[in-house]
Amino acid sequence: MALDPQFLKDERSKEWRVALREKIKNKDRGLIERVKMPELEPEVRVRYQDREVNRGLTLEQAVKEATRCMDCVTPTCIEGCPVSINIPKFIKYIERGDVLMAATTLKETNALPAVCGRVCPQEKQCESRCFYVEKMAKPAVSIGHLERFAADYERNAGTTNIPETAEPNGIKVATVGSGPAALSFAGDMVKYGYDVTVFEALHEIGGVLKYGIPEFRLPNAIVDFELENLRQMGVKFETNFIVGRTASFDDLKEEGFQGFFVGSGAGLPRFMDIPGENYNGIFSSNEYLTRVNLMAAFTDDSDTPVLRGKNVAVIGGGNTAMDSVRTALRLGAERAIIVYRRSEAEMPARVEEVKHAKEEGVEFMTLCNPVEYFADDKGRVNKMILNRMGLGEPDASGRRRPVVLEGSEFELEVDMVVVAVGVSPNPLVPSCLPELSVSRWGTIIVDDDKMESSIPGMFAGGDIVRGGATVILAMGDGRRAAEHMHQYLQQKMSSQPIQ
Repeated sequence: MALDPQFLKDERSKEWRVALREKIKNKDRGLIERVKMPELEPEVRVRYQDREVNRGLTLEQAVKEATRCMDCVTPTCIEGCPVSINIPKFIKYIERGDVLMAATTLKETNALPAVCGRVCPQEKQCESRCFYVEKMAKPAVSIGHLERFAADYERNAGTTNIPETAEPNGIKVATVGSGPAALSFAGDMVKYGYDVTVFEALHEIGGVLKYGIPEFRLPNAIVDFELENLRQMGVKFETNFIVGRTASFDDLKEEGFQGFFVGSGAGLPRFMDIPGENYNGIFSSNEYLTRVNLMAAFTDDSDTPVLRGKNVAVIGGGNTAMDSVRTALRLGAERAIIVYRRSEAEMPARVEEVKHAKEEGVEFMTLCNPVEYFADDKGRVNKMILNRMGLGEPDASGRRRPVVLEGSEFELEVDMVVVAVGVSPNPLVPSCLPELSVSRWGTIIVDDDKMESSIPGMFAGGDIVRGGATVILAMGDGRRAAEHMHQYLQQKMSSQPIQ
């Protein structure tokens, strides 16, 4: 899956790339300030659930930012990308003014560039390996913003390039789930020439991209467009289809499916098991975001409208917590609070999401942890007890371990709580396949390189393997699984006796 170093060297040596490098000295490139992403004003955006915060770069801004890229001899940024995008190549195309070729380059390795440009934590991945960060102690090239720009430019131009696919080989493969891991897998497998069907239990394709991420961060129209590109490549989609219930794996094998990828995610809510957690008004982030994002339960004509709180506390510090607390603001909360047991420095959320939350008025109550909830006479939560925390030595995650400060208890009035402290893997597939090896946490055990499970021909990736991961890490799993399933199936076909 990784790009060949010689290939990268040859690409860099092309005449147009050399001409761009010679046009501006690296010293002068390094003096260009990083372009700021235009944003919708906080006082406006908090009133709308479906208005995207980031407005996108202009062509002039994108070219200026692309000009900052040094086109390094050793592009370490690629090493930081889980799907191995040829980052310098697509950025240099933008600098050249050939944005459509930049978009084409992205789709060579990334099935969802417009999505990744919006939701990937670039500051922890590709941008963290940028020359500016590693050698100059300056802000990285805005790789994510440029990726979004190129994908959006192509879409708005109405000249979408559909990646080439190999001649159909007639071999049927299936994916369980339609989240980023499954979609990335499907995109690569159809390029190899396979007959790919994606089975989704819900009525909408997209998995966490649809039910987990609000439209103010990732509009549904963007996801739908990328899905349509996959359809045009030949990927088939089946909704309202629960693999293991609607049809078993054996049923699908009888229909001719010879390879399976499990990307069923980690949609099982996780709570903290503290007193009062069953009171009305206390939700899992999964339920809260799914009802708002997928079921439009925030609309006036909803049959089952979502509860709206005035004093809302969201427990957690990841992207899901930020999505939940910012959603609560948009649904009318007068006070929206992030309660997190570590400091802000340990928060796993994207830096940009924390910034946007603060701009919108979210309060951050860090180094605090709930220990009990209380309710009014109607059973609805009205108060929580919290402990203040200190930080000890780092734990297995690399973050400093939170430690309770004795005698630090205090009260906080709330009328709604959203628990966003993690999720557990979907147990359906493992429950259907007793021979499938799973961890004590319920995740599917796979070969770390091949992504193959204990069942030959069955591969897995994303949250069902990781327990919880970013979109781009899940997509990297899908790409690795596709590469090795292709090898597995080709070897299987070549070893079959001639009839």
